[in-house]
Amino acid sequence: MRVFAKNNYIFNLLSEAVSEGLLVVNREQLIVASNKKADTMFGYDDRELVGKPVDVLVPGAYNMGHKDRVEAFFKAKTTGRMMVDRILLGQHKCKGDFPVKISLNPFNIEGVDYVLALVFDKTEISKRDYQIKELNEHLEKKIKTRTFELRETVSMLEQEIKRREQAEKKMKSALQRERELSELKTKFLSLVSHEFKTPLSGILTSATLVGKYKGAGDQERRDKHLSTIIGEVRHLNSILTDFLSIERLEKGKEIYDFTDFSLSKVVNEVIYNANMLVKIGQRINYPHNIDDVIIYQDEKIVTLILTNLLYNSVKYSPEDSEIDISIKVEDGVMFLKIKDQGIGIPTKDQKHIFERYFRAENALLNQGTGIGLNIIRDHIENLGGKVYFESKEHIGTTFTVELPVDNRIHSGLN
Repeated sequence: MRVFAKNNYIFNLLSEAVSEGLLVVNREQLIVASNKKADTMFGYDDRELVGKPVDVLVPGAYNMGHKDRVEAFFKAKTTGRMMVDRILLGQHKCKGDFPVKISLNPFNIEGVDYVLALVFDKTEISKRDYQIKELNEHLEKKIKTRTFELRETVSMLEQEIKRREQAEKKMKSALQRERELSELKTKFLSLVSHEFKTPLSGILTSATLVGKYKGAGDQERRDKHLSTIIGEVRHLNSILTDFLSIERLEKGKEIYDFTDFSLSKVVNEVIYNANMLVKIGQRINYPHNIDDVIIYQDEKIVTLILTNLLYNSVKYSPEDSEIDISIKVEDGVMFLKIKDQGIGIPTKDQKHIFERYFRAENALLNQGTGIGLNIIRDHIENLGGKVYFESKEHIGTTFTVELPVDNRIHSGLN
């Protein structure tokens, strides 16, 4: 512990900037350092964990054999995530156990072996998993109920047809309404699959890349991809929120969170994630001269708009093609253009392209539900902007988004 104490200032300086829990354990399996996030996560005061055996953080039911596993890890001197495929349990000082994931990384200082543990609190994700499970069960019960009601209605309709024409018309109308409800359910489930696919692909890609960076010098790369995974999980949660906001959008009651933020930061993050999905030979060209552009808008919504348009360009463009992103600011308005060399939109379909659930006839073989453009159009209009496009089939499409640079001015606020 004395060896590590000499370097403790550097550890404290770096560890407090990390959003997850950090623990350092020596060969005697004693905790020699921890950051505030780890102390809080496990219910301890500042530096209270230092000097305690690491077993205090392991629930009693899993304590047996834990020391042997830690010793084996020291001997192996490998770097990697421990039990990455399932949630582990950590022992809170007062509140019992809670779900965590842990990444273990050995290192050596002045001939003394240590292990750095990066601890992720998965409590909120476990809660969301349970909520999603409850939602699925509720939907299944509702579908069964509606299906039973539909069959009952059909049976009544067949009997009424024989007795009078007027009843036939009424029952056909009721049947049609039931069918529309069933179709809406089907479209909703399809919508969930479509909207979840992109962030899940990002998570899978980053998880795969993390597995390839096994060297001690690859920690920065691993951290970068772990951050991507965390970001995509948060994005999944935001997608659920977007689904719930559809009704608010239609009624004009959506609440936006306006802040000042760097446009280049958002663009770089979206392009970075899109590059994980590009096809062979596809290239995304970055916009120029936006490093100093600061806008006052809803950062989450601007990210959603750019992500939707860019991912569509990647999805509907062939291999060995280019996607150009250009941004300029004129008279307090930001002009965002995304131009691709994709399949284009047939002329007869262009007037319907922003309608919910509509899909062009040449895009039916690609996965999707036709919800994305409808949602971003409503958001753009609510933010005081507009979106339009030019497209030629087999040549490509250019989408243009206009948004106020400062929404305070657009809203008449000081």
